[in-house]
Amino acid sequence: MKTDTIFYSLFQAFPSIFFELINQSPAEAIAYNFTSCEVKQLAFRLDGLFLPIANERKKPLYIVEVQFQPDDDLYYRLFAELFLYLRQYKPFHPWQVVIIYPTRSIEREETLQFGEMLLLNRVRRIYLDELSQAAEASVGVGVVKLVIEAEETAPELAKRLIEQAKQQITDEVTQRDLINLIETIIVYKLPQKSREEIEAMLGLSELKQTKVYQEALEEGKEQGKLEAIPRMIEFGLSLEAIAQLLDLPLEVVQQAAQHFNE
Repeated sequence: MKTDTIFYSLFQAFPSIFFELINQSPAEAIAYNFTSCEVKQLAFRLDGLFLPIANERKKPLYIVEVQFQPDDDLYYRLFAELFLYLRQYKPFHPWQVVIIYPTRSIEREETLQFGEMLLLNRVRRIYLDELSQAAEASVGVGVVKLVIEAEETAPELAKRLIEQAKQQITDEVTQRDLINLIETIIVYKLPQKSREEIEAMLGLSELKQTKVYQEALEEGKEQGKLEAIPRMIEFGLSLEAIAQLLDLPLEVVQQAAQHFNE
């Protein structure tokens, strides 16, 4: 799994973490939808886009770029995508660009062409190794930093984050999803280890056998089925077929379909 894929998966599952990174209230995530958007000309794609859900014109839209490799063309591409997007969609919201780097040494500023733009309040550059201690107190920001943690120390940090998640997150499904994400990052960082070895290393073997974890797992599966219903309706499947495919009661599918139509 590529590093940027991990980040986009993280922001998709836990959008509040993005707002913590930019020193905004995590509650702001409720007002946004995280998505991607194709800019048709030249086949550009904005891979990370936080769009306000409600039509509140003061709320900015956020274009997110995760950059973990030096790229001399990054700002040429990023600002081209931005202005083509503005021309094509003419959004009602002011734009903000957020670029996430592991460290300053990765960045290629290109100040000749973009020096003044990079100084705008609308452009924010985040260097993960320079985050404040206050930011690091958040389990979400800790998960972000786990991505750049050295291989030797990553398992210990992951164990601390798992304990933080248990203590700070009361919703069992959210807690389980975050713990699974922490485990996935370690699997990515230690490809020579098996999933079973990593579970034992992080102390997850016993946790995954607990009743609470199993119940949260089942609840998460149920939620995943419900989220699949609108997509299956769009593909033209009947409600009876959807109920059969997802192994759900027909009345549950009917209720989800009603919410989707509304």
